[in-house]
Amino acid sequence: MDSVGVGAAIDAADYGDLGADTLGHIAETFAEYQMPFSLPNLAAWGLANVHPMPQHPPASAPRACWGTMRPAAHGKDTTVGHWEMAGLILTEAFSTYPDGFPKEIVDQLEKLTGHTFIGNKAASGTNIIDELGVEHLDTGSIILYTSADSVIQLAAHEEIVPIEEQYRVCRLARQLGDRYRIGRVIARPFVGAPGSFSRTSRRKDFSMDPSQPTILNAIVDAGLPVVGVGKIYDIFNGRGISKSHKTENNAEGMHKTLELWDTFEEGLLFVNLVDFDMLYGHRNNWRGYGEALMEFDAFLPRLLALVKPGDLIMITADHGNDPTFPGTDHCRENVPILAMRAPEPGLPLGERRTFADLAATLGAHLGVPWEGPGVPFFK
Repeated sequence: MDSVGVGAAIDAADYGDLGADTLGHIAETFAEYQMPFSLPNLAAWGLANVHPMPQHPPASAPRACWGTMRPAAHGKDTTVGHWEMAGLILTEAFSTYPDGFPKEIVDQLEKLTGHTFIGNKAASGTNIIDELGVEHLDTGSIILYTSADSVIQLAAHEEIVPIEEQYRVCRLARQLGDRYRIGRVIARPFVGAPGSFSRTSRRKDFSMDPSQPTILNAIVDAGLPVVGVGKIYDIFNGRGISKSHKTENNAEGMHKTLELWDTFEEGLLFVNLVDFDMLYGHRNNWRGYGEALMEFDAFLPRLLALVKPGDLIMITADHGNDPTFPGTDHCRENVPILAMRAPEPGLPLGERRTFADLAATLGAHLGVPWEGPGVPFFK
């Protein structure tokens, strides 16, 4: 559940995120406005035991093992969180440019790509397209922007810069990003006319290669498949991924999960549901975020109907993105962990010291050797 944090991490003040609480503030805001917010299945799994919610008391006997995981890596973006889950803990943060990129980077980008760029500041993607979209149409210059995360974002109208050219520019920007330790380059294509621009589903992330093998590599090396759903392939730049299924939204991601699970025998199915973060967290839309959580909750019984004895399901997040918190960026938060291994009973997992406990658990569960960081949830 991309960005579903459960409260400020111990070092949140270092990131300006003291007081952030994605799940808690969403639940409280729904209660404040007396709007329905019901997560009965997640609550039964133990989510209300992980984090109190006005709408749900803690379950007396949660169906899953429940707890929280504390971020240990430096940073709070998608790449950092997913890599840590997979057992790669960054000890040196990626470079960030909250005031825009220095001239030397922009000059190199223009020389490499043959394009000119406008913008060059930290901004919300939808806002900067509204602000600079007309200038982009008039000049052909690509919109360059960033955020509090380590990211180069490049937005262009598909009729002005064809999508394959946008991807080519991003691949070249990725080379530059490697030199400056920038975590991701993201193509942000859009369409439409002034006043009604809209981003398309052909967004593409270009991540750095993981700096060392992860549990995904170990699983593949053991002869088992690792199948990514959503943007998993992009986050790991394909390293340790056997097969990938791109999705446009949460609904397609959940449908693809059911479709694949029904035929999956052994290995890892790694699913990212991005709407929580992309559509609602970054846009300060607490209502849309809450509705997306309820949609995911309603999906869980359909997944459980396919679960066989010995299957392991783990639900977690990669960072926070509190839609009620000042700003539109990710938040340094603990994340929930709900781990169900059928038909075993749920037990408390406490607060884990790193997301990498998930990697260690995968190794233990699948019988795959893992000498990296983390402590398994189960013996």
